[in-house]
Amino acid sequence: MAPGDKPQLWFLTGSQHLYGPDTLRQVAEQSQQIQRALQESSALSVELVWKPVLTDSAGVRGVMQEANNDPTCVGVIAWMHTFSPAKMWITGLDALRKPLLHLHTQVNSALPWSTIDMDFMNLNQAAHGDREFGYVQTRVGAVRKTVAGHVSDPTVAARIDGWARAAIGRAHLDGLRMARFGDNMRDVAVTEGDKVEAELRFGLSVNTYGVNDLVAVVDSVEDAAVDAVAAEYADSYVLAPELAREGARHESLRYAARIEAGLRQFLDAGGFGAFTTNFEDLGGLRQLPGIAVQRLMADGYGFGGEGDWKTSALLATIKAMGAGLPGGTSFMEDYTYHFGPGEPKILGAHMLEVCPSIAESRPSCEIHPLGIGGREDPVRLVFNAASGPAVVIGLADLGDRFRMVANQIEVVPPDEDLPNLPVARAVWKPAPSLSTSTESWLTAGGPHHTVLTQSVGAETLRDFADMVHTEMLLIDANTTTADFADRIRWNQAYYRLAQGLPGRG
Repeated sequence: MAPGDKPQLWFLTGSQHLYGPDTLRQVAEQSQQIQRALQESSALSVELVWKPVLTDSAGVRGVMQEANNDPTCVGVIAWMHTFSPAKMWITGLDALRKPLLHLHTQVNSALPWSTIDMDFMNLNQAAHGDREFGYVQTRVGAVRKTVAGHVSDPTVAARIDGWARAAIGRAHLDGLRMARFGDNMRDVAVTEGDKVEAELRFGLSVNTYGVNDLVAVVDSVEDAAVDAVAAEYADSYVLAPELAREGARHESLRYAARIEAGLRQFLDAGGFGAFTTNFEDLGGLRQLPGIAVQRLMADGYGFGGEGDWKTSALLATIKAMGAGLPGGTSFMEDYTYHFGPGEPKILGAHMLEVCPSIAESRPSCEIHPLGIGGREDPVRLVFNAASGPAVVIGLADLGDRFRMVANQIEVVPPDEDLPNLPVARAVWKPAPSLSTSTESWLTAGGPHHTVLTQSVGAETLRDFADMVHTEMLLIDANTTTADFADRIRWNQAYYRLAQGLPGRG
């Protein structure tokens, strides 16, 4: 998709020639009415494009192939207005490579009880036709989302938009280019993974660059560009006095700005939408990138610390899904626990790299010693995360497949001020409880690096997992450790068997 293009969903309507040209004209008019109702609801983050009514196999197959080849099309919605014999959809469904949503609706909300006749019944029989379509989708193994209800119901439009956002994320991930500066942290297991399988499964290209390749760009940044970024820091954040223009450590601020300008230049020149760094491999960098990483995340770039390319890719994807929605999305790590007094909580943070899109208020721009990395004190943004519902989700490579593990949480204010913690942080209560959440996460082999999102809900994340044929385990208010362990065992059997099934694996 070219920059600036608005993502599209194509709206496909099924019928047949049995009913005659007059009925087909009504079908076309009424399917356009459904399309307009959804588009004009203002609930959709995509452009909903109506396509002519489909009445034969060649037409279905042709439009599916067009959808595959159109980079602006992120998915298709199919609705059987009348009875559309589903054999005509088989080759088209088999050819489709974009996400599919089956909309089960009808034009009228209420039945016209006193006037209903067989003409009305023949025209308005989605209850009949969509069952035929549902059967053939199941028969051919088509992965799809099914949404049932009248389009005047705001819940229907909201669920379609949630799925559309998952499709946007899937399209963003397919072709995403990532730059890893150095390798991953030594002796760490979960940040490893199969990059070849990731490109086959997700379309993600992961490649490593020497840190000094980046350093050369950083060192060549013009002073005027450094000054411009440093001025943005002063305008956008509460600047620590020692970092101000006349402050004793203003040069540290300028070097942090130089890193940001050079890093942004390197990523943009290479077409990279995500990146990783590693404090064990800093080359000629004088600081571990802190504020630079935070601000690039806020602009939509994916990031993973210690070379964690899987979390970086997941972050970039979820950022794309949540564009324009309230709340933010950030790289995160479960750091330490509060078991009591009061309700148990998790304190999440990272060394430096938490995205300011989740901040509750204007961040503070500060400089403090880091204690690891062996470099100068790095500049970073410090803040508390905004309160409210959120999801944390991680991506792990199990060897035979990738697994996403997600937990619904409630971000809350810290019990007390944190005057001596010089990093951005989030405090949350995991559902259903700290003990059940952590026992389930550990049993699933979930990673310690995650993405925390306030803007994208669990249903959209599950839709995305289905689109990329990847396992997702959700820990929510209904989870018990016994049931969750059973689900893991059942999934183990399913995913091994499903590797040979169409649309699965």
